[in-house]
Amino acid sequence: MDERPGGSTRPREHRATPGTAPQRHRDGLSSATVAAFSAFYRNEVGRLVAFLVWQGASVADAADVAQETMRRALEQWDTIRSPGPWTRRVASREYARRMAGLVELPTDDLADRTPLLRASVSEIAAWEAGQEELRLLGHLPSRQRQVMAWTLEGYQPAEIAEQLNMTPEAVRSSLLKARRTLAALLREEPDRR
Repeated sequence: MDERPGGSTRPREHRATPGTAPQRHRDGLSSATVAAFSAFYRNEVGRLVAFLVWQGASVADAADVAQETMRRALEQWDTIRSPGPWTRRVASREYARRMAGLVELPTDDLADRTPLLRASVSEIAAWEAGQEELRLLGHLPSRQRQVMAWTLEGYQPAEIAEQLNMTPEAVRSSLLKARRTLAALLREEPDRR
């Protein structure tokens, strides 16, 4: 189970009572597996999309990568020990492959369909603040942006290092450089805060 504060947890699969077989879905997955994955999916898919957007993905690309990652997670659900970090690591790698041109990108942009007209004033203000954060993060090199995305998700440098195959010192160095760059940008643009 992933027991990080604010992280997701995956319930253990319930065992069938003696003498009965566990219920199975037509795809061969047990009912308990489907229920556990469904709860994880509902809780995490939106956060995974946001995580990818923080790394520079468009909303359409982030949604597509998140969906593909979740599909792969379901296929491997019973073997995944920490699904939160696993999905972020897999999604980050898939997005990097797309950016390197190894995977064809979809042409439809879901960002044009955002229903902001039905949003409240506070929701619009939050959206605008998020857009400013994305603009600032866009000034960072890709590795610093990736480390910041993990940090914004609540991961600590040692956890990030483990997931990205880096040393904790390299993660801290990337964070320090990113924070300095962001602080300098904010000092240059005081009226934008």
